[in-house]
Amino acid sequence: MSESEPTSPARPNIPRHVAVIMDGNGRWAKNRSLPRHAGHRAGVKSVREVVETAARHGVEYLTLFAFSSENWRRPEEEVGMLMSLFLEALRREVSELDKNNVRLKFIGERERLDRKLNDKIRGAEDLTADNTGLRLQVAVAYGGRWDIVEAARSVAGKVVSGEIDADAIDEGTFSAELQLGGIPDPDLLIRTGGEQRISNFLLWNLAYAELWFTDVLWPDFGEAEFESALAYYSRRQRRYGHTGEQLEAVKC
Repeated sequence: MSESEPTSPARPNIPRHVAVIMDGNGRWAKNRSLPRHAGHRAGVKSVREVVETAARHGVEYLTLFAFSSENWRRPEEEVGMLMSLFLEALRREVSELDKNNVRLKFIGERERLDRKLNDKIRGAEDLTADNTGLRLQVAVAYGGRWDIVEAARSVAGKVVSGEIDADAIDEGTFSAELQLGGIPDPDLLIRTGGEQRISNFLLWNLAYAELWFTDVLWPDFGEAEFESALAYYSRRQRRYGHTGEQLEAVKC
């Protein structure tokens, strides 16, 4: 999506696409003298509540950062537990998502995941493929730089094969090859846990997103906090390089 093509919200002042960096599970557990995996398990409840709240408010796309490329560097035991939790969550939650007309898609370097998890992912995507409600993207083994490099490699391959001409490459051509190709860029990014950075998440797609940071740790994040983020977004004026006066003139 280019700068000249802002997204149109599902309803006035509601972001069409919300992206979320779900941070703070480990600190939540540590604060309670619990093992880290207890925080990750507690975070599943927040995912459920945010999905329900987003759908209720008319958000069309929700993208959740579940496991980054850098998270592979964590202790092997924690990584294994996270993979098991993903598998467990898929078994437990997908049928409910399907009943609620949610379409599920996973983005990231899926070849790094084991066969059993990949099979469940494909099954979840196939089961929900025809749903017409909220579109939920879950980023697993995902990194923004990896995404851009893969897109560049794909575009280069099409140039070499003669499918496209190098001089015809533009933002739209490149965007279509990204993991979120065909999906509007996020209008709003939410990050929980107190950090104020985007941590290699959707580097291309977040170029014009509004950013909302909160100290609330992910397992404590729910409907009220999500609605606070939506309220913040509703007060923002998205200018895409124009002046505020120009946008006001267009409204008149």
